[in-house]
Amino acid sequence: MIRKLYDWVFTLAGHRHSGWALGGVSFVESSFFPIPPDVLLIPMVLARRHKWIWYATLCTIGSVLGAFLGYFIGAVLYESIGQPILSFYGKEDSFEKVRDWYNIWGGWGVLFAAVTPFPYKVLTIFSGATGLNFFVFVIVSILGRGLRFFLVSALLYYFGEPVREFIERRLGLMFTICMILLVGGFVAVKFIF
Repeated sequence: MIRKLYDWVFTLAGHRHSGWALGGVSFVESSFFPIPPDVLLIPMVLARRHKWIWYATLCTIGSVLGAFLGYFIGAVLYESIGQPILSFYGKEDSFEKVRDWYNIWGGWGVLFAAVTPFPYKVLTIFSGATGLNFFVFVIVSILGRGLRFFLVSALLYYFGEPVREFIERRLGLMFTICMILLVGGFVAVKFIF
């Protein structure tokens, strides 16, 4: 089953509209969608390594634009949309505790979430809801998301074929590691805030 899913994603990565899909997933992941764009970025770069800069750029732009939506949800729609999303991730009670700390140190939090598997959307919503300085938010989002996606893409470009072979030989292990990172990010949200 994992092999069929992998082959399907790899086929999707080679589709002529895959760039739109990558940009779209990057956009929604930054504000509400739980699956990171890496699930498309990695096979897309492995399928067309010469386009690694383009794919990293699409991911970064889509993700930062989606972060603006997350910030907007927190700033304007916190009661109606932001609170239920934070509730979904188990963070609705921690909002008041975090507000003061976040307005001082929130830029570092956004940078941390932008680079790691930590659910970035939680901090984009928190940033808007707490009124984190928008300029700081934009700068750390661009730096963090750019660093993450360009680093992943560059590593895949330079070490692509061995990475692809490694992934394909250990598909079950790679799937397990990705799921642990995904679930671990959500668990981290529960304990950090």
